[in-house]
Amino acid sequence: MQNANTKLTYKQAMTEAHKEEMLRDKRVIVMGEDIVLHGNSELIDMFPGKRIWNTPISENAFTGMAVGAAMTGLRPVVDLTVASFTYLASDQIINQASKLRFMTGGQMQIPVVFRCCMYYNLGMAAQHSDRPYSMFMNSPGLKILLPSTPANMKGLLKSAIRDDDPVLIFEDVNLWDQEEWVSTDPEVLIPIGEAEIKRQGTDITIVAIGATLNIVLEAAQVLDTQGISAEVIDPRTLVPLDTETLITSVKKTGRLIIVDNAHRTASIGSEIAAIIVEKAFKFLRAPIQRVTTPDVHVPYSPTLEALVYPKCSDILGTVNVLINY
Repeated sequence: MQNANTKLTYKQAMTEAHKEEMLRDKRVIVMGEDIVLHGNSELIDMFPGKRIWNTPISENAFTGMAVGAAMTGLRPVVDLTVASFTYLASDQIINQASKLRFMTGGQMQIPVVFRCCMYYNLGMAAQHSDRPYSMFMNSPGLKILLPSTPANMKGLLKSAIRDDDPVLIFEDVNLWDQEEWVSTDPEVLIPIGEAEIKRQGTDITIVAIGATLNIVLEAAQVLDTQGISAEVIDPRTLVPLDTETLITSVKKTGRLIIVDNAHRTASIGSEIAAIIVEKAFKFLRAPIQRVTTPDVHVPYSPTLEALVYPKCSDILGTVNVLINY
């Protein structure tokens, strides 16, 4: 029998994932600051107080509480609200959550999910607009997810909640209102560590990180009218990274562009470029290119901020350089 689907926004898909997993497993709890304001009011109405914890604005404290709760058998989902607040909670995330399984010789599991919403492109100024997922890639023991569609958000969040390791899932406020058909089957998951080929192509591989998927697909359509066949890959998971899908694609196309809204230096784009050079250098017909946000703090002015992030025209210009290399 075919699974039923319903049209959900990215934000609704996130709430549905919470509801399904909380109904499935009574050990799942949600905690965080201002959770009633960010799509979780339905959860407050559905579940008793001990399942939902609206915490003080003290990220290091409630993140540490969640790590302790995970150590004692619960499965906490921590809503950090703004991704930039992960800096304040980084001691607990990096020094505790990521290391305790290793330091106990595998005797202890830390099944905790940290939800980090990126509020960039909204005139929120520098302290609230970071996209810090690349920074956490440098800490072994953390799984890092970056869902780009409603279906990915629901399936990956559910997988993260069921995982026995600490997971950071970076959601994107720019996608909150994006809609698509999503399965209503509570057992439909998206595996952690599996990329998705969004569009098959033969001339160039374009890796779309997170919300850049929309402009990459737009660019791919334009390129198609010019006779250029672009293969578009959405990694979905940064750690573990599906390197095999990336390598296979570049062996076919011989050209690679990585598009990322995060800063250029020490980024997921840098890591993918290094992997391809190590594993598929002889197949490259042109230098790897990155289309990213420059290494600048996000300006408060919406007019200036709009100039910072990659655009469709940037991708098209870079593709034309590589095709003619």
